[in-house]
Amino acid sequence: MSSDSNYNRLEYWVEEQQSKGKLAFCIAELKKGFANDSETALKRALDRLSKKEKIVSVFKGYYVIVPPQYFAKGILPPTLFIDGLMKYLERNYYIGLLNAAALNGAGHQQPQEYFVITEYPVLRPTNKRGIKINYISTKQLSPETLLEKKKTETGYINVSNSILTAIDLINYEKRIGGLSRAVTVINELLENIKPKDIIQELVAYTSATTLQRLGFILEEILGKQDLADKLFSLCKKSEVKFYTIPLKASGEKNKEQLNDKWKIWINAEIEFEE
Repeated sequence: MSSDSNYNRLEYWVEEQQSKGKLAFCIAELKKGFANDSETALKRALDRLSKKEKIVSVFKGYYVIVPPQYFAKGILPPTLFIDGLMKYLERNYYIGLLNAAALNGAGHQQPQEYFVITEYPVLRPTNKRGIKINYISTKQLSPETLLEKKKTETGYINVSNSILTAIDLINYEKRIGGLSRAVTVINELLENIKPKDIIQELVAYTSATTLQRLGFILEEILGKQDLADKLFSLCKKSEVKFYTIPLKASGEKNKEQLNDKWKIWINAEIEFEE
């Protein structure tokens, strides 16, 4: 069978998937539909479709279909394919940090990179057609009670809720531009965070140092006494041990200014946009 014939059949198959609302496929699905074609012939046809920017390989063996409305960008937004990709990789995950903040109502956040929190082993970043997906690996993924499912054109994605997003912004502050940036974003999220959202599972999941920093930021910088009190109360109830730590982990330890309640050395001036 000629290479043109292979290409035409594959192009039709891809268009058929798209007409069914399916915007991604893996190589195993393709091989089922083209059982009589050689791997070499399929690869050539896939390469041609890729060069025509009708599909994009976002991970080895996993392809995203680019509908006409996304031709200008050359790729789908990650929110439309990340859930399918994670299922293909058999990984639990959630969208986190600035991307979660944007999805949770922090409207000023338009991150250039996409952050996905997932389990070990580590995944290398995906960088395709101007979209960079960073995978942050962790030994233990957050409990489902701290996640939300948000609807997209292609299904649902897992997203950290506002309080877990705040925790992660502090925990991974170096990945997003520093502690002042983290506090700016947390301030935008505050209208979505209520004392009832600060639950036992959050305290059990989060490191003591991050809980201390968040508590101090809520109380002393953002003036959210009700949230700080709830967090402090749960930490005491759970017998979380506070050790004296600096506010900014990478900064100098300033022993002159100590917040005794949260056991925080105030070694940095936090400037945030209101």
